[in-house]
Parts: sequence; structure tokens; C-alpha cells
Amino acid sequence: MEAVVPEEITLELTQILSNLVLGDNEIRSNAEKAVNDRLAQTPELYLLALAQFAIVADTDVMRSFSLVLLRRLLFRPAPTSQPTRPRSALYDHLSAQTITTLERLLLHSLAQEPVPKVRRNAVDTVCDIANQGMSRGRPWHALQSQAFAMAIAQPQQGAETNAAVHALMVLGRTSAYGVFAGAPNLVMDLQPDVVLGVLQRGLEDAGSIEVRTAALRASVAYLESADAQQLARASGLLAPMLSTLASLSSALSLSSSQPKSTPTSYHHLSVFLSILTPLCATHPALFLPHLNGLMHLLSPLILPIVDCGPTPTIRRPFPPRAGSSPFPPTAGTTPTTFTFPPGPAATDIDDTEERDLRQTLRLSALEFMLTLSEARPGMVRRVQGWVDVVVKACLEGMGELDEDGEGAGWESDDPSSNSSTSETDSPPALYEQSLDRLAIAMGGRAVLPPAFQYIPSMLASYDWRVRHAGLMAIAAIGEGTGKVMLEQLGKVVDGQLCTDLEIQTQNTANPSLPTHSVHAHAAAALINFCEGVARDTLVPYLDLIVERLLRLLNPGAGGVAASGTAGIEGTRKTEPKRYVQEQAITTLAMVADASERMFTKVRSCEEMKGEENNGNERGR
Repeated sequence: MEAVVPEEITLELTQILSNLVLGDNEIRSNAEKAVNDRLAQTPELYLLALAQFAIVADTDVMRSFSLVLLRRLLFRPAPTSQPTRPRSALYDHLSAQTITTLERLLLHSLAQEPVPKVRRNAVDTVCDIANQGMSRGRPWHALQSQAFAMAIAQPQQGAETNAAVHALMVLGRTSAYGVFAGAPNLVMDLQPDVVLGVLQRGLEDAGSIEVRTAALRASVAYLESADAQQLARASGLLAPMLSTLASLSSALSLSSSQPKSTPTSYHHLSVFLSILTPLCATHPALFLPHLNGLMHLLSPLILPIVDCGPTPTIRRPFPPRAGSSPFPPTAGTTPTTFTFPPGPAATDIDDTEERDLRQTLRLSALEFMLTLSEARPGMVRRVQGWVDVVVKACLEGMGELDEDGEGAGWESDDPSSNSSTSETDSPPALYEQSLDRLAIAMGGRAVLPPAFQYIPSMLASYDWRVRHAGLMAIAAIGEGTGKVMLEQLGKVVDGQLCTDLEIQTQNTANPSLPTHSVHAHAAAALINFCEGVARDTLVPYLDLIVERLLRLLNPGAGGVAASGTAGIEGTRKTEPKRYVQEQAITTLAMVADASERMFTKVRSCEEMKGEENNGNERGR
């Protein structure tokens, strides 16, 4: 390409940019000063030199750096001698000829750059300049034409297409849809049928999932920017947008019967759902004709996969490890030698990666359904099973604390602390937040029936993680279902909450059970009940609640054994956790406020019992 700046300017800029990426602070500071000086003296010359360097630089690192730096410099405030006037960007001080030359250089980079990472930076820079220019009344028609040409480009008739040529064409189509996604106003003034045809063509691209992903981003951006008339004509675009979800989901179903699932299927499906989710919030009505299909498609994705082991319907339930022989042996093959121990440790690593990808997919699908539920609760409420499956997915996820991960420090962490490993962005915490959002959006009459179909059995589970999930579920849905939950209050308080407040006394109890945190969460869950509960409703349970809360303040009082570790160290008593005591005091205060004068009567009785016990102790 013909040079647009003198060679000495290019050489000087090459040295400056090389110094900018060095680790030496002094050298880098001098290079930054040199850039500022050149831009203050001859901004047009050095901005064009920077755009040219993004094409001719020897390394992809320097080409990427040039594109990023150009985007930042163009729209940073220009130096001015009048501080009282608003500062405009360098872009506003460029001549029309310089802007035209700059756009021509960037279009060349957009079309010819062979490295995907650098091409993405070219797309970002082009979109930024296009958006800034259109906001200033300067359309970029050349970009519009080139992006359309790149999106529909096909191999020439009779031309031999090798892998390198095919990869460049895929990169070109992906970049074109990236431009449409980053600068949707570029095509909003065109005929809708023309734009929709190009978008649909990308959504149905059979040769590349990357092209379909980029076309999906462009389609979402177009729908979000469309006016009412354009939106009505574009409603048919949802079918091809959702068709890739179905194909990827089918690929996952088929992979379950194969020796190894395809990790890329999980990743691409998660990405597709994440791209579609913002559209659920802004234009939920577009999904109305597709709700039943989405329900059947997403339900298996948000629920955990149950490993049933070998069954007659799965051809290869236990795939062979590396170095082992298949049985029965395949015809024409020579069995390898049986070795013990079987298989390398790499398989476990692969399994961990696949499990993480599955978890990401579950959360992505759940977020999609939740966003749609929050945007149009009445619309999804009419879909049979929608709320039920989301509730079940949240409850399942809340109980999936990892003993070696999120659950490792659960007992020692203060649940009220934001730094607690179980209260941050771990998957169980995200599922809990999702249940809370669903309850607020859909209301108690929709959420409580499916929730209390599972919560009682969760509270009675032998697994502390499931019990904890049941308690947290009650607290999570309390805000959105408070009035309707009153009907379930008696069953919960009488049946399990007070049981979980009880100090364990069995000498055979598992010493590793994290009962302190269970107690704290149970006490916290009671607050949700006390808020807004009528005094007469709470009075029948007041004695039992106060008794249990007082025992949390002093586990050894009243002859109650506090030996959670009796199986190991005999009669050594467990010291009360401070965060448990603090939560008990907070809950007592809430109970006192909710029960009004009746709490005074109960508290007096407790004090009399305490004095009597103290007198007995002194008599001894």
C-alpha cells in the first residue's frame, strides 16, 4: 500500500511505540511525552502515521497496539489555550481530507488483516470512529458498502479454496457482522428487508459457528436499535436466531452417549444464551411465540445432570481410558496390554474442565429464563412448568457446595461477612440470588407451591449442604412471597427451623458437620418471618423460638450439652462462635419487636428460670 506519511516519520513513530511497551518507567514516560508533543505540534501527520503503522508493522502485537492507541488518541480532549471553553476531541480538529485518508487506511486493515486478534481490534476502532462520526453528522458510506460485501462474500466459481483461504473468508464475514453489531446505526437507514436478509444469511451459515455468533450479536444490536415499524418487520428474525440454540443443544444430547462430550458445544451454547439475554430484558414480547419451545429446550440445561451409571440405553457408559483396550475388541485391531493403575491423571483434568463448562451453561440458561421472567412475569406465568423448573434448578444449585471448594471454609467463615466464600459469586450464591429474583418477579402464589414441594425434604436431609440450602431458600423467597408464606409459617417454624437452632447433643454426631453456620442461617431465616408477621401468628411459637435463641447465646447453659466433638475429645465443650451469638441477638431483637408485649412476659419467665438455675448452682 502506498505510504501516506514520510519515511522518517514512520521510523520515528516506530521507535516511540517500541519504547511505550517497555517495562522501564523512565523510558516509557519519555515516550508518552514524545507522543503528546507530536500530537500538539502536528496531530494529523502522526495520527495518519499511526494508522499506517497498524498496517505495515512487522508484528501483530504492534499492529494491535497501534489500533488501540489510535482509538484512544482520536477522541481524547485536544489541548486548548482557553480553559473556560469546552474541550473538543482531536478528531474534531482534523481536516476532511485527513479523516477520509484515515478511514481508507482503517478499511484496508479491516479487510486485509490476517490475524484474528488484530482484526478484532480493527473492528473496534472502525466501530468507534463510525459511531463518533455519525453522532457528528458524518456518515461512513464506504464502511457500509465494504461491510455488506464482506458479509456476503463467497469463493469464486471454479476457484480452489484451501484451508487458509477459507479461514480468511470466515474471518472477513465475522468481522463484517462485528461491524454491524458495534455500529448498528450504520444500517438503520437501509431497507429492512435487505438488512434482515444479510443477518439471516449469517445466522444460517453452515460453515462456521463463529460467523453465526457474530451474526447473532449483530441481530440483537439491530433489534435493540430498531424503531416500532422496523421491529414489526424484523420479528421473523427470532426463528433463525434461536435455531442455533436447538442445534447446539441437540449436539450436547448426542454427545452424552459418546466417550467424551465436546467442550466447545457447552462454550458456544453459553455464549449464544449470553448474547440473547439482554434482548429478553429490552424486547421480551419478541419471544412470546417461542416460549413453549424455549421451555423444552432450556429445562434440561438448567438442571444438573444425574449420572445413572451404566444403563441398557447407553451404549458406552464407561469410556475406555488411554492405554486400555476396548471390550469387546474391535475387529481388525490388536488389543493393548492391560495396565494398573488405569489411565493417566489428564482425564480428571478434562472432567473438571467439562464440569466447569456445564456449570457455566446452567447459569447462562438460568439467567436467560430469569431475565425473561423479570421482564414479563405475566407472559411466562402462562407457560406450564416454567416457574417450577426454575425453582427446582435454583434449589438444586444452592445445595451444591463443594467440600473441597466453596464448602471448605464454610464453618469458619462469618455468614454476615461479604468476604465469606459462601456469600460471594460462587455458584450456590448465584442460585440463591436467582431464587430471590424469581420470587420478587413472579410473586408468592407462583413460586411457593413448587418451592415447598422440595424445601421440607431438603430440611430433613442428612446432608448439611442440602439443609443449609433449604434454610437459605426460605430466607431468599421471603421478600417476594411474605404474605403468601404465612400459610406455610407454622409448618416451617414448628417442623424444622427450631430443630436447626437446637444444639447437637448426640455423642455419635459427625464432628465435621458445620452446625454453627447452620444455626446462624436458621436464626437469620427467622427474621424474614418476623418482618410483617402479625403478633398473634407468632405468639404460639414464641416460647420455643426464644428458648433456642438463648441457647445459641450460651450453648452450655440450662444443662444443654454442647459437645459437637464428643466423638473425638470426650467432654470438651465447643466454644460458641461470635457470629452465631451476634445473629441470635439480632433475631431476638426482631422477635421482640414483632411480638410486642408478649416477648416481655416470655423474657421474664426465662430470667426467672435463669435465676433459679443460678440459685441451684450456688447451693451446690
